[in-house]
Amino acid sequence: TDLHNLHPMGAYLEALHHTGYYYPFIGWLQILAAVLLLIPRTALLGALIYFPIILNICVLSLAVRFDGSLFTSPLMVLSCLYLLCWDYHKLRYLLPWTPPPPVAEARPVLKSRFPLGFFAGVFLTLVAAVAFAAAFFELKPFNHIRDCEQQCADATDPAACTVFCDCIHNEGQPLDDCLDAYYADR
Repeated sequence: TDLHNLHPMGAYLEALHHTGYYYPFIGWLQILAAVLLLIPRTALLGALIYFPIILNICVLSLAVRFDGSLFTSPLMVLSCLYLLCWDYHKLRYLLPWTPPPPVAEARPVLKSRFPLGFFAGVFLTLVAAVAFAAAFFELKPFNHIRDCEQQCADATDPAACTVFCDCIHNEGQPLDDCLDAYYADR
């Protein structure tokens, strides 16, 4: 990647690359899930395969404050959850608290009116996810030191912010140690 190994995400990707066949295995599973999601008959299986992958990417992005997928990964988790909820009628019998299906189950009658509430909910969820990802972190390591240092002009303590960027990009210290030093200097 373009990330240096001193960056938290770069160090993770470098370590993942050195796991041998595990790294390509994740890539092949992502491709398989994508193909299955494109075929309506297998979309549920694709969503089941993709959900743990994208949830892991989302948690990782939030944990290391990775700017590259800070917005997209939570939205992809939400979209995958939507697909799983869409097919809940198929999945519910796999859950231990659901009784077995009756012999003949009637399909629900669909209403023909426009689902305004649904689209409003999706829009509000989208806005909330983007606002959360943008405003949740006061300080981010960004992908390059020049991008990291640009945020220092707006920081409450620009000198501590510059030390934070140097700690991440030049010294290669763990994110938590650099954040602790940043908050200790303030």
